[in-house]
Amino acid sequence: MIKRKNDMNTTVKVHMREGDGQVLVTDMLNKGEYNGAARLLATLTLEPGCSIGEHEHVNEEEVFYVVEGEASYYDNGEWVTLYPGDSCVCLGGQRHSIANRSDKTLVVVAVILTY
Repeated sequence: MIKRKNDMNTTVKVHMREGDGQVLVTDMLNKGEYNGAARLLATLTLEPGCSIGEHEHVNEEEVFYVVEGEASYYDNGEWVTLYPGDSCVCLGGQRHSIANRSDKTLVVVAVILTY
C-alpha cells in the first residue's frame, strides 16, 4: 500500500494536552490501513512557542523521532533538547511533554504503541 501526502488527513489540535498554541497532526496511516498494535502513526508539527502539555501514558508507549527543528522534551522530570535524528520513548506509566522553544518549525514523527 502507498499513501500519498495529499491523501493524509491533518487535524489542528488547539492546546493539545493543555499545551500552548496548536499542533498540526498529520496521520501517516489510519487504523484499518495497518495490522499492528498502534494507536497513532503521525507527524506532529509545532510552530515556535507551541507545545503538547505534560501527560502520562497508560497501557501504551509513545516514540518521537525528530525530523526537523529543535525540541524541548520533558522526560519524567528532566528537560532535554532533541535535534534532528534524535528519538525518545515514553513508556507506559511515565510522563512526558514536548515544546518548540526555538524560532523554527518543529516536526516529529509520533508513534503510539498499545499493549
